[in-house]
Amino acid sequence: MLKVIVISHGPMAEALMTSARMVYGELPGTSYVGLSESAGIEAFKQDFAAELHRVSAGADGVLVLCDMLCGTPYNVACRHAFDPEIPVPMAVVTGVNFPMLLMSAELLEGKDVQQAAQELVAQGGEAIALARPAPTAQLDDF
Repeated sequence: MLKVIVISHGPMAEALMTSARMVYGELPGTSYVGLSESAGIEAFKQDFAAELHRVSAGADGVLVLCDMLCGTPYNVACRHAFDPEIPVPMAVVTGVNFPMLLMSAELLEGKDVQQAAQELVAQGGEAIALARPAPTAQLDDF
């Protein structure tokens, strides 16, 4: 089974999890860590390491969903992901958004974290669209 950690600058990771619970319900195997301006980078490093240690126990892999490429959360996650001392396979995916988080719940039963990450990136791209007028009138009934 795979585990997911959502990481971000500020409260974004927590907000994504709160929204996910509203739409999807509880997301077992999914947690978050946020980089707080008041706590700073060192606290984030410690919090992430502790969460990674906690969720990796018994996991086949850990998928880290990060807000942006090359920011502190990404850099910290990558240091762990590429550390040969880390006992569980990890994949770090940037550009986390609400649909991506919801889609990750469907991948937790897998065992290959790299394959899950590739699937999530492919599916996540499909969730990004530019709104345009419909060619025919649509009813507002749902």
